[in-house]
Amino acid sequence: MKKTSLLILMLTAFGSFAQNSEKMQWFNQPEKWKADSKSLSMFVTPKTDYWRITHYGFTVDDGPFYYTTVGGEFEAKVKITGEYKTRFDQTGLMLRIDEKTWIKTGVEFVDGNMNISSVVTNEKSDWSVIELTEKPKSVWIKVVRRLDAVEIFYSLDDKKYTMVRLASFPDNKPVMIGMTAASPDGNGFNAIFEGFEVKHLPDARRLKWLENNK
Repeated sequence: MKKTSLLILMLTAFGSFAQNSEKMQWFNQPEKWKADSKSLSMFVTPKTDYWRITHYGFTVDDGPFYYTTVGGEFEAKVKITGEYKTRFDQTGLMLRIDEKTWIKTGVEFVDGNMNISSVVTNEKSDWSVIELTEKPKSVWIKVVRRLDAVEIFYSLDDKKYTMVRLASFPDNKPVMIGMTAASPDGNGFNAIFEGFEVKHLPDARRLKWLENNK
């Protein structure tokens, strides 16, 4: 087999996570974690979270976050599995420009139930939840950044995706995008992220300009 063909085969086998793994880095690295070509597993650091001011009066910025930095418009997706135990245990995706501008979304464990949770922060945080009627082993989370907004979706089978939120988010700025987790009230838990991928989307304004200026 030619070297070029072998390299293509290896990249295909490794998948999207491997293609991005060399560019990934930690913000608040946990003590126990492991990443390979297909997944990231970690023991989520106890007493950690992301939140700014609203309602509770405090700011925290210390949850594990494994990310890459991208510009422009994109779609990101990951499969998340967690051994949730304590109130507010959570796993999901985060988009972050800085400590005052970020979105986290995924599964959050509240009152014994799994919820699809979204926190949008612009100086101050807000929080929205959708309670799941069942307790699936895993959930897929997808975010789409277009222009000045982010669309948030979830799925229980990686086929049918349900939109849960459209949130304002600054455009034309590089974004840290990746996998995050937290255990604000608890002593940590095991979390697994699989198939993380980020797909570039052509800039919508540029496509419109090109269409109008053929």
